[in-house]
Amino acid sequence: MSKEQKWPDSVWIVRHGESAGNVARDAAEAAGKPIIEIATRDADVPLSLLGEHQATALGRWFGAMPPEEQPQVVLTSPYLRARGTAERVLAAAGIEREDVSFVVDERLREKEFGILDRLTKVGVKEKYPEQAEFYRALGKFYFRPPGGESWCDIILRLRSVIDTLTRDYRRERVLIVSHQVVVNCFRYLLERMTEEQILAADRAAEIANCSVTSYEFDPQLGRHGKLAPRLFNFVAPLEAAGETVTSKPDVPVAPK
Repeated sequence: MSKEQKWPDSVWIVRHGESAGNVARDAAEAAGKPIIEIATRDADVPLSLLGEHQATALGRWFGAMPPEEQPQVVLTSPYLRARGTAERVLAAAGIEREDVSFVVDERLREKEFGILDRLTKVGVKEKYPEQAEFYRALGKFYFRPPGGESWCDIILRLRSVIDTLTRDYRRERVLIVSHQVVVNCFRYLLERMTEEQILAADRAAEIANCSVTSYEFDPQLGRHGKLAPRLFNFVAPLEAAGETVTSKPDVPVAPK
C-alpha cells in the first residue's frame, strides 16, 4: 500500500438549490407547451426564493460541523444558480470566503443541450422528431443532440476535474456545487459504475436540489486507498429546517 494519499480527505457533491428555471419548467410542462419561457440564458438563471432557503439550510448543516471537518475548498459551476448556492452555503455556515479556496470551474457546468435547449419533451417531439428517435435508439448515456453533449462528454470533462482533485487538493476537504447530471456522472467515475448501473440509479431517484452526495478517503480500500461513498442524495438538512425538498430537472429538460 502506498504511503502517499492522492485523494482529498472528504468530498461533498451538491446539486444547486431550486432555480427559477425549475419553476418555469413546471409551468410549461403542466400547460403542455413546447417551449419553456424564461428571459435569461441558462447560465444566468438564478435561484428561486425556495432555492435560496434550501442553500441556507444546507449551509447551517455545514456550520454545525466542527471547524476541522468543514470544507476547505469550494469548486463551483460558473452557472449563477450554482455559484449562488455555494455562496449562500458558506455564508450560512459562517465560513468566510477568504478562508477557503473558492474556485469557479467551467468543467462543472450544466449539461449542454444544443438545439434542444428550452424545449419540453412535447417540444422535442414536435420540432425535432428525429432527435427524439435518436434518443430512444441510443439512450441518454450516448445520445448527443446537435450542439450539445452526451453523458459521456460530461464524464470526459469530469475525468479532468478528478485529476485536479488528486493533484491540487489531496488531504483536503472539498465541496463541489454543480448540477443534476454532473452529480450522477461523478458517481459513475468515483464508484466505478457501468452504464447500466448509473442509469438504473438515475431511474431510481432524481437528484434533489441542495442534496449531498459525499465520499471520504479510506486507506484500506484498493491498493492505494480511495474515496468511499458515505451519503447519497442526502436531504436531512433541508428536512430539519422545514424546507421543501425539490428534484425537478432544470430548464433544458429535453433528454438529460
